[in-house]
Parts: sequence; C-alpha cells; structure tokens
Amino acid sequence: MNVSLSIEVIAVILIFIGTVFAFLSAIGLIRLPDVYTRSHAASKSATLGVLCVLFGTLLYFWITQGVFSVRLLLGIFFVFLTAPVAAHVICRAAYRSNVELAEESVQDDLKKVMQEE
Repeated sequence: MNVSLSIEVIAVILIFIGTVFAFLSAIGLIRLPDVYTRSHAASKSATLGVLCVLFGTLLYFWITQGVFSVRLLLGIFFVFLTAPVAAHVICRAAYRSNVELAEESVQDDLKKVMQEE
C-alpha cells in the first residue's frame, strides 16, 4: 500500500469522524432540554467535528497536492479558541438572566453567591 494512499485514507477517516461528531451535535441541539446542556453539545462535539474535518482536509491537500494551507491551520486554531469561550459566555449570560435549569435535581452552588450580590 502506498504511503500517499494510506494518508489519504486517514484524511477520509478524519473527515468522516468530524461529520459524525457534527451530526451528533445537531441531534444534541434538538434533543437536549435547556440552554446549558445545548450549549455543551454545541461547544464540545461541534468543535471536535469541525476540527476533525479541517484537519482531515489540511492533511489531504498537504499530501495529495503538496499545499500546506495556512488558512486551514488558522481556521483550526480560531475554532478551537473561540467556540468554547463563546459557549461559556452564552451559559454565563443565561445564568445571570435567571434562565431555569431543566431539572430540579441539579445542585446550584452559585445561586447563594449570586443572591448575596
């Protein structure tokens, strides 16, 4: 088996894994009950899905055409940097706006601190 062919197969597998994670993220956004859990699905699995797709694409073009794309590398970096921060800020804004949690079985330790302020 040729080295180029095996790396192409790895790139295809990475792109497929990224697609599966993005699909699972979409299902999580539809099925999960509140903004906090939906934000978790959007930030974790969607970010991992996009990173796998972009890394697989970077690997594919690097091996097949000899082109190392700085744009793809910057895309990977900025998605990895901004998506979790955005999800954290959205959850924090929702909490400060008193958006209710989905279940009463969740212990909210921050509620006491927020009431004191």
